[in-house]
Parts: sequence; structure tokens; C-alpha cells
Amino acid sequence: MFDIFKKYLSERATLTEAELCLIHSLSVKKKIAKRGFILRKGEISRHTNFVSKGLLRLYRTDHRGDEYILKFADENHWINDRESYLTGQPSTANIEAIEDSEILAWKKSDFDLLLNKIPAFKELMKNLSAKLQIASENRFYTSVSSTAEEKYLQFVIKYPAIFNRVPLQMVASYIGVSRETLSRIRRISVSK
Repeated sequence: MFDIFKKYLSERATLTEAELCLIHSLSVKKKIAKRGFILRKGEISRHTNFVSKGLLRLYRTDHRGDEYILKFADENHWINDRESYLTGQPSTANIEAIEDSEILAWKKSDFDLLLNKIPAFKELMKNLSAKLQIASENRFYTSVSSTAEEKYLQFVIKYPAIFNRVPLQMVASYIGVSRETLSRIRRISVSK
């Protein structure tokens, strides 16, 4: 499992063998069964998680129990509830495995140690954080400026690997439309 992460790192940063060993020594391998949780609403997000195999989702529920998917994380992606992780406050979100998954996890104190001891790792995380911010702004813009059909088509184009792995209900939740609206959009796009 760490070999996948090592390859991920080597494509994005230059790290010494000693630095890689330190990162490895502080990582915890976890297997999560389909529908298993690594975080539930009300718990504190105490880990940074890297997906080496599988697919997870970060979602919130409203007072009616409706789910709103904020993020999907498949192989070579990170996932946690950043707000809870950074503030130490109970999470308002859940992180659930959509498929049997394998992750590497680091406790916050260990991850902070890695950021302080390994400048190249810190730079990588800084760059990823900036990309995440840009993606978040773009997603917000799309959510307020695009039609339901445009959101659906953008999701299919941007996330083809995820689209083929999740139920349509989850796609609808992610793009912010009802399942019925998504079904109508799909019928129209197939008939074009």
C-alpha cells in the first residue's frame, strides 16, 4: 500500500530515502469495507487520509436526512473533513467508503511533524491546498452559474472514472440536483 503512495510522491516531489522512511513510519494502513466509515458526524477529524485503493465520499446531511456529497476521493487523492481537522471541533460531515478501500492515515500531530521536518513535503501539501482552493471556487461558480444539464455534463467530462463507479443518486447529490432531474437530463442527452 505504501508503494502506491511512494510512487505518488515521487511524481510530485523530490524526497530522500530517509524522508520517505519517516513518512512511512508515521503512516497507518487501514482497510475500509464498502459502506464503512472513517469519520461520522459528531466525531473529530483527527487524521489526514490518502486513498491508495477504492473510493470514498465526504458528505453532509440536512435536517430532513437528505445527503449532499461535497467530495469524492478515489485512488491517489486525499480526504478528511478539513474544518474539523483544523479546528478540533466535531465534524458536521461523514466520510464513507463507496467501495472496499485501502487508505494511509496520519494523525494530525504526526502529519504536522512531517510538514515541519520535510520541506519538499510541506511544499507539495501547500501546492495541493492551493489547487483544492481553486477547485472549490470553480465548483462553487459552476453550482451557481450552470444549468443542471451543464453541471451533469461537466461532471461526466471531469470525473469519468468516478462517474462509472457511483450510483446516479450520488452524482445527483454531488451536482446539486434531484435524482428525477438527473434522470430527465440523461434521457434528453441520450435522445440527442
